[in-house]
Amino acid sequence: MTKEIAKLTNNIEYIYKKNENTPRIAVCLNFSINEPEVKPGVYSLMARLLLQGTKKYNSEALANEFEKYAIDLSSEFLPNYLKFRLICLNEDFSKAMELMYDVIQNSTFDEFEKEKLKLKCEIPAELDSPRATVLDAYCKTICENHYYGNSMSLILENIDSITKDEVIEAYKNILTNSKKCLAIVGALDKEEILPQIEQTIGQLPKSNDNNFLITKPELNEIKKTEIKRSELNQAHIIKGWLVPTFGEEEHLPLVLLNVILGACGLSSRLFLELRDKKGLAYVVRSSYETFKLTGNFMIYIATEPNNIEVSLKGFNEEIEKIKTIPVSEEELNDAKNNLIGKYAFLEETNLQQACGYAKFAVLGLGFDFAEKMKEEIKNVTSEQILKCAQKCFSDKYVLAIIKP
Repeated sequence: MTKEIAKLTNNIEYIYKKNENTPRIAVCLNFSINEPEVKPGVYSLMARLLLQGTKKYNSEALANEFEKYAIDLSSEFLPNYLKFRLICLNEDFSKAMELMYDVIQNSTFDEFEKEKLKLKCEIPAELDSPRATVLDAYCKTICENHYYGNSMSLILENIDSITKDEVIEAYKNILTNSKKCLAIVGALDKEEILPQIEQTIGQLPKSNDNNFLITKPELNEIKKTEIKRSELNQAHIIKGWLVPTFGEEEHLPLVLLNVILGACGLSSRLFLELRDKKGLAYVVRSSYETFKLTGNFMIYIATEPNNIEVSLKGFNEEIEKIKTIPVSEEELNDAKNNLIGKYAFLEETNLQQACGYAKFAVLGLGFDFAEKMKEEIKNVTSEQILKCAQKCFSDKYVLAIIKP
């Protein structure tokens, strides 16, 4: 296995990893997002429009080119970066890079009105789901008046006022004022692909890393939000906290806390206590979401409407236990093994590996962050988890409920 980290002539840092005998090569290119969007929805529309036609190909012709060569190229907006991911057969690498460069450099955004209308119709359909609605309410409450809180319902409120010029301006800004990180994973020799990378990605505006203007969100009180919908026969509840993120002392203890509390299904504490023993839940789980500036730890339950208070009491009991009683060595080791197994599963393909490398690099953590994390997780102690729970599960939280 060959692995090399270097820079292109335009300062874009890249990692090349050779995986022998793989017929498809994967490329992931990330652009950092350094400024909040001018209106909720601008970045979402931008990412959707990037594969809808270039100066050379209209949307149909572009789709035909991808299909003809079995090239899978997609663009995706995430809160801290814009991601382009590509996978193609080794023999079509040159054509794939040509198309990827054309999309990045020459997208026309001509399908603006059509994509805007599609997004406008998709969001209400998505928010039909009570779980999506409670998540939406939680998201915009925990990061209220902050870019990270630009939820689906806020996008819907603002979408009519978004102009094509605003979307184009936002994209130009990202293209010219971003840190750019590239990962290439596959069987082709570096000497064979690097000239083509330089002729395409190497021609993009320079990568730069010193104009990050998004501030850290803060939560300084208890916030509650409640939605009532007459057609529901279930209640959906989320309780959550703003917590540390990647690279901070509590990051790995939080990753393990999430597994122990509710992210590993049938054997997690919330499932055993609230569903198995108390019969409170249809679904119960925890999740730990990480952004560049903050993390968000939440507990979710779907239950009978008359079980809301007893479910919240159950949440509090489980949080109190993890804050006061050290996790046993057996439970801790089970959580570590669960995570290490999950990481292996999430790194099986060339594309998964490329996206993992590029994600951590664009966040400023380095291409090798995942490898370091896997090693460091083995050393997390029960005491660290206790301290972490005491610090993170504070009395400043958000409670979001949707009920009949």
